[in-house]
Amino acid sequence: MQTGKPYALNEQGRRSNNEDAIFPQKNKADETNRFFLVCDGMGGHENGEVASNSVCNSFAEFLKPIAPNNFDEEVFERALNYAFDRLDEIDGNSEAALKMGTTLTFLYLNDKQAFMAHIGDSRIYHLRKNDRGEASILYQSPDHSLVNELLKAEVITEEEAVNHPKKNVITRAMQPHLKKRCKAEIHTTQDVQADDLFFLCSDGVVESLSNDLLCDVVNKNADARAVIDVIGAWCEENSRDNYSAWLVPVN
Repeated sequence: MQTGKPYALNEQGRRSNNEDAIFPQKNKADETNRFFLVCDGMGGHENGEVASNSVCNSFAEFLKPIAPNNFDEEVFERALNYAFDRLDEIDGNSEAALKMGTTLTFLYLNDKQAFMAHIGDSRIYHLRKNDRGEASILYQSPDHSLVNELLKAEVITEEEAVNHPKKNVITRAMQPHLKKRCKAEIHTTQDVQADDLFFLCSDGVVESLSNDLLCDVVNKNADARAVIDVIGAWCEENSRDNYSAWLVPVN
């Protein structure tokens, strides 16, 4: 699978520090990169940043020696456990450190498939334009959040979910010293075509960018660089959070 040049956001936004982390680093990826991560840290000043950066670095360390076509779900699970082990190691057992954690969104592209995995409420999208140039979402990762659980149980409506007082409560996260480590939700597909887009983003992007608006931005912009520039400008104006993303085009 051949990709075009990927483009990233990793911005502090209106927060006092940036607890998001991405891999590769912004402006450090090209057509040879096979895997991408966006992690949204939590746990207060610096601790969330420690967790998100640790997970990105751990996946990078574990996966860089692996040949792309040797990657599969078993390799991913080993990389995930390695990242959990590193979180355990860096936890200083202080009250603050014990609360730190991070979401995970992960994409791996090779000749076999597009492999996607997530933990938490950061998202992955797979988008495609039809013959008329209209973009649609082929896959959207379901949030591991309290609000999404309430939606699925039909306790609240889509309209009520938008401004729900507990919209930031997530039901899965990567944290140190968990008695039972959270499982990642995995989605794979071999249905990948030229000009498809994969979009990974933290909730600072999601809060500013509805699905309809995302598709509209893709519709109106011919290349990935233009798409990410428009999304970045929109988040700068509208997001109250850190906002980070990877946009990966398929050639």
